[in-house]
Amino acid sequence: MEKTVITTRAQESTNAIERMYITMRHLFNRGFYKPNGISGDALKNALLSLRPEIYGTIAEEKTELNGLIYVLERLPEGIEQCRFINLTSDEGYGISHMSPIVPPKRRRNCYRIDDEQMNIEITRGRSDIYDILTHLTFLFIESEKICKKILIPNTEKTIRDWTKLEEALKKEELSQSDKEIALIHTANILGRSFEEILEIYSKLATKSNPERFLKIIFWLGKLALEEEVTGEKRAITFSSLLRERLGHHIHGERWATNIKNLLKEHKLLQRPIHIISANMHSVMNSLFAKHTLQEELSDFSELEIYEALSAPDNVILRNKVKEVAENNGMITLDDISGTNIDVQIFDTAKFGQNICSYQFTENQDDKKPVIFVMDYAFGEQAYETIDELLKPFGKSKKSESLLNVISISIMGKAGILEGGKGDLMIPSAHIFEGTADNYPFKNELCAKDFEGYGLKIFEGTMVTVLGTSLQNKDILKFFHNSTWNVIGLEMEGVHYQKAIQSASKIRKSIREDVKVMYAYYASDNPLETGSTLASGGLGTTGVKPTYLITDRILKKIVNSDS
Repeated sequence: MEKTVITTRAQESTNAIERMYITMRHLFNRGFYKPNGISGDALKNALLSLRPEIYGTIAEEKTELNGLIYVLERLPEGIEQCRFINLTSDEGYGISHMSPIVPPKRRRNCYRIDDEQMNIEITRGRSDIYDILTHLTFLFIESEKICKKILIPNTEKTIRDWTKLEEALKKEELSQSDKEIALIHTANILGRSFEEILEIYSKLATKSNPERFLKIIFWLGKLALEEEVTGEKRAITFSSLLRERLGHHIHGERWATNIKNLLKEHKLLQRPIHIISANMHSVMNSLFAKHTLQEELSDFSELEIYEALSAPDNVILRNKVKEVAENNGMITLDDISGTNIDVQIFDTAKFGQNICSYQFTENQDDKKPVIFVMDYAFGEQAYETIDELLKPFGKSKKSESLLNVISISIMGKAGILEGGKGDLMIPSAHIFEGTADNYPFKNELCAKDFEGYGLKIFEGTMVTVLGTSLQNKDILKFFHNSTWNVIGLEMEGVHYQKAIQSASKIRKSIREDVKVMYAYYASDNPLETGSTLASGGLGTTGVKPTYLITDRILKKIVNSDS
């Protein structure tokens, strides 16, 4: 008698992620799909089976509000009004009369073509497509929930709450009373309390569009309702140029070539180079802020100076630090390649006396280090950019065309599986979700480097996930509790390490003994309810770990043997 094989929730979730990615790649190759067609249903069913933590109550009848905010911050404003969504390559929209719409939490250019169509430029690789399609699938699921609530069964009529919401939005301006009545009707449609609805209303309201939340719910319901009643289908398409160009490193190669030309122009190609993937402020501030702001912030500790610089209203202080940096060897290269990855290059030979917080002791200018800082890549884009950057300059394979890369450091935010926001993760290996691919390495950073600062520090394996919005507790508990000993999750580690290893161990385009430093700080804990990315940002909690990691990387560079 055969035994019944029972799959665990972690296995079911892994299968659901695999189905989503296979489906998304198939749809991309096909060129289009309809969210309410067979392919769209496959995506929705997989996401409902997965039930990621970041999407909260996606599988329940009531509307998921925190997940909605999370998704809207990563998609262009107005997308809920569009029946047609077209994913394109960089196809020249920038020279048109249209102004790009850039989502608050994703650096991608989007263009509202007309009342019904939104075009989204994909210049950061497949991870960008997966991210968008996952968020759109969430929106379609929530849209259908609203449709089912407002449509009276077996008729084409809608419930009274929907009629009242529609009437309210026809008014040019809502009084306090009108607004509250509209929110009460909306709460009934969404299956949420008035208190919950009021909180989300406030979070989404802007000066120019105070009723944004009501309009979003209306349009999500309206398009789903029209599709149900009239058969006017929504559609997602992928442009021919996007399908032709994707995977060919077009933007990464352009980005790397611009950088190498700049290094050549400033005679920096043969100097010892230290690459850091980080944000565009922590290295600059760590090098110059303390001495630059000693008059304005004389009573501040170093951490308080960095917190002050992080405050939105301290533009003058930030500009002063930037000006000093530019007068002391910092070169800024704003991205024009389409990667959306800006660059800062610090020539330590041009640092003035008593202006930098770190002492670079090498006396010969031609041997003084160059610190190269690149903004964060996104998912698979990390491989594309670093792989292209580490190739020889030009077509020659002679030693003078090779970059003299001494170290590569990756600092980033990641989800932590034990601990809380702001705690540190020091990886000893990366594994790639959904595969057996694993990348152990010698990390020049260790837990001892960060002791004594009141932060919890975890050492172990990091898992590079296919998308942070596709993780649930079952998968993450398996990673954490199994012999993989996973301490956190992020989206770029495997891709960076794959490029570093191929350049140093196989292609020999950089030295084989290149030093590698990885350190992450926790942006969220997806195993704790209320601590996922959908619960909000880090605020000032991220300042301390950001600058602590930056400091340790810079000290290792100062003490490195070039």
